Amino acid sequence: MDKRSKIYVAGHRGLVGSALKRKLESKDYSNLTLRTHRELDLTNQQAVNEFFEREKPEYVFLAAAKVGGILANNTYPAEFIYQNLMIEANVIHASYKYGVRKLLFLGSSCIYPKLAPQPLKEEYLLTGPLEETNEAYAIAKIAGIRLCKHYNQQYRTNFISVMPTNLYGPNDNFDLETSHVMPALIRKFHDAKVNNEPEVIIWGTGKPYREFLHVDDMADACVYLMENFNTDNIGEFVNIGVGKDITIGELAELIKEIVGFKGSIKKDLSKPDGTPQKLLDITKLSSLGWSAKILLRTGIEQTYEWYQNHISE
Repeated sequence: MDKRSKIYVAGHRGLVGSALKRKLESKDYSNLTLRTHRELDLTNQQAVNEFFEREKPEYVFLAAAKVGGILANNTYPAEFIYQNLMIEANVIHASYKYGVRKLLFLGSSCIYPKLAPQPLKEEYLLTGPLEETNEAYAIAKIAGIRLCKHYNQQYRTNFISVMPTNLYGPNDNFDLETSHVMPALIRKFHDAKVNNEPEVIIWGTGKPYREFLHVDDMADACVYLMENFNTDNIGEFVNIGVGKDITIGELAELIKEIVGFKGSIKKDLSKPDGTPQKLLDITKLSSLGWSAKILLRTGIEQTYEWYQNHISE
């Protein structure tokens, strides 16, 4: 990518898109094309086609998506599969139709089978049943990967896909109804501390393992891949992670300490655990010359500080 290349970041206000925008700007990419949802509804095919025909971006980061944790995925599966399928199909097809030089599609580690061997290698895709609680979202993301694969195959496009592990950081969603586990726990412990509550309730047994990657590291990896590699180098997709995980129980204890909550932690065993473990194999990513830099504790401290500064917004 040239520093003056026209780059469209889809979803620039979200957790992932805002990190990509920060990273690109920090590297002096000065010709970013950005649209809010109000300005451009990516589920509207006509609007997407008109945008691409008018703006003609050279590079696309497809970070726009409907996302959420176990509760949101379980409650609104139709919205998760429909909206994500429409966004992906419209943007990927328009990128082909209007001559985008390279596109990067962001998937999710939930694409892997529920009981796949750990750590999760890229070749495990579609080798077993998915986790039931986020099946709709996972199927939509798998469809996005395969759209890129088959457009590359048939039309010789250069559309690459990445599979980040669980992300966290600035601009995350801290709504307890729709958030992922990291921001939900930060919010719960903060509220309990402020309100002098005796305990914080976490879902499930606390035994599942999860891997966490700071979103700024994720953005660094995505820009690195876009700058240096094509689909011929990457293959169908590449995992982006840190290569180690932590139990939800251990995570809760760590966040409790960082927030400064003095009460106890109670487990609600009536709530689902989700997938037992989702640790990504990062062998391919490492071979391409990239590794994460932000330590988990440091990242959580930075995220909590950001949350405190933006809590009234």
